[in-house]
Amino acid sequence: MNDQAAGSPGEGASLFILSFRHRDELLEAASRGGWFAIAARRAGGVERRFVDSGAGLAIVDGRGAFDEAIGAVRALADPVEANAAALLVLLSRGDVARLNEVHAAGATHYLASPFGEAELLQALRFAARYARRLSGGAISRPALSRAEGMRWSFGANGLTLSTALSRSYGLGEEPLSLRAAYRLLAPADRRAARAARRRIRAGYASTAFSHLLPDGVRVAHHLMAGEGEVNGLIEPLDKERVLPLHRDPLTGLPDGTAARRWLGSQLSAETRPGVLLVGMSRLPTINSLYGRGGGDALLQAAARRIERVAREVSPGAWIARLAGTEFMVGLPRADAEQLGDAAERIVAAVERRVAVAPDAVALGADIGGALARDEDPGVLLRRVSAALAEAREASGSAIRLLDGGGAEAAERAQRLAADLREALTGGQIEILFQPQVRTGDGGIDGVEALARWRHPLFGELGAEALFGAAERADLVVPLSELVQRRALEAAAAWPDALAGLRLSVNVTAADLARPDFAEHMLAAIDASGFARDRVTAEVTEEGLIEDLGAAAAALARLRQGGCRAAVDDFGTGYSSLAYLKALPLDYLKLDRRLSQDIAGSARGRVVVRSVIDMARALGLGVIAEGVETEEQLALLAAEGCTLYQGFLCSGPVGMAELVRLLEDPSRSS
Repeated sequence: MNDQAAGSPGEGASLFILSFRHRDELLEAASRGGWFAIAARRAGGVERRFVDSGAGLAIVDGRGAFDEAIGAVRALADPVEANAAALLVLLSRGDVARLNEVHAAGATHYLASPFGEAELLQALRFAARYARRLSGGAISRPALSRAEGMRWSFGANGLTLSTALSRSYGLGEEPLSLRAAYRLLAPADRRAARAARRRIRAGYASTAFSHLLPDGVRVAHHLMAGEGEVNGLIEPLDKERVLPLHRDPLTGLPDGTAARRWLGSQLSAETRPGVLLVGMSRLPTINSLYGRGGGDALLQAAARRIERVAREVSPGAWIARLAGTEFMVGLPRADAEQLGDAAERIVAAVERRVAVAPDAVALGADIGGALARDEDPGVLLRRVSAALAEAREASGSAIRLLDGGGAEAAERAQRLAADLREALTGGQIEILFQPQVRTGDGGIDGVEALARWRHPLFGELGAEALFGAAERADLVVPLSELVQRRALEAAAAWPDALAGLRLSVNVTAADLARPDFAEHMLAAIDASGFARDRVTAEVTEEGLIEDLGAAAAALARLRQGGCRAAVDDFGTGYSSLAYLKALPLDYLKLDRRLSQDIAGSARGRVVVRSVIDMARALGLGVIAEGVETEEQLALLAAEGCTLYQGFLCSGPVGMAELVRLLEDPSRSS
């Protein structure tokens, strides 16, 4: 292969992309460069998806997600080498110091930000030349032959389905009109399909959307433009048929049946998850003091915190309530260090106090854990249960990991609490912004400010670990003040491109308990130079229960001062309806589980519809949290939700990336 041919490697060549934060951006750039790209946002099954794609070049995007990316690079290293392919890793500038890890994991090339589209396409040229030299020829075309049973083509004669695809829809072999093809999809899937078609017509070489086949299998639908036609490649995302997800009625988490099914699927796929069993303590005492309702409220709060922390450690984490006071956390492909990290963070999060009128109380947590062996789910759960029993024999909250890590986790918790005071004054607390997006046109309306701790030893820590350490160190109020002040200062320094955005800042229970909180916050807003009428005080889950009257008075003073008020995680809390009755609000934020369950069942849609209708009747706006798929977005929009927040648009980002998102012409129509 000569250098002239290497100058346009994207023409007809296939590319596999894994990006946790910037999938759509990379897909669009690769498409404009002439690549047939298959893109993923999650690392689950990444080896199989790469091999099935037939690509001769893979990108793993580690910007803002270094640890997840390194795991994916390790998983891809062997199939990349076996297929004579190249593996390009994209890094944040701050992670360049960790290039030795990238190389050791199996990457062949890297590109560090900041970079533009031209630099990205040039990096692909170099990686493509490397892959050609390994393979002795052109890098692969899209693997239509590998998916012969699940394909279609659309041209002048209409839409032609493969035999297997025709059978799955109960059709003959005659070509279909485009209108008839759309009718094969569910209404929510049609919107995603039409959006993908618009991208192809706008000049993209490839794009994708996901939907369910009639037999219940979820698939990724890859569209690739060719000479006078469009080809479709359908990639199954689930090895097995989608089964109904059993949920616990109190917390909304999957129940024990669903947990055992998940473990079975992990073990049968020869993956080795790490498993934690989290046992709540002090609940009988709390039930006797505050009644069953108070205990239920604490279990719901604990469930949300466990879920958030687990997904900070591993985006693919599986969380379930097994029974009574026990929760299971499954971490795909975990090692002992990751298992211990998750256990420590969960203990810290659960021990943060929750307000149950008239007091602020806390649960305790004991944790048992183990890494899976070559065993069935029942044996694994028995081993983890034995570890939990050992942990419960210790005094106070304890961690017992059969594969090591428990002592290290306890030491780490103490270290974080000790280090926090220095972090508050040493510039280690960083503010990121997650967009809040209009469902109608995709435009960004505002952002939520979120804190991250850049710990010099443990790396990036999320809000749960940060506030858990603050609870242990009795620094919740100073930390909350610092995060609010830095968020306001950062927003006040935004460039003109962000001048129209609103800013949501989180308010805690400890904040609302202060008699002068509203006046203090209004003064901080004025000192920053940011406009009061662009600020929303977003009350976190435990911030309202302790004293509704005092909370209502504080929020009323903020609203009189020009701010707006919102309540977080609505729909799962013990006193959600009481909040709506008592508090002066402008928005409610729909809990992420409701947002995600809307795509699972008709019952889920009824629940979301009722919440949105109730909010409208009270004159409140609704922001859906945790939106990750086009299907969820379409269903939420159809029910009347006007704003959403989630990885479908973007995770938390810095100011420069926020500007890029806002200026992206594809974000609005």
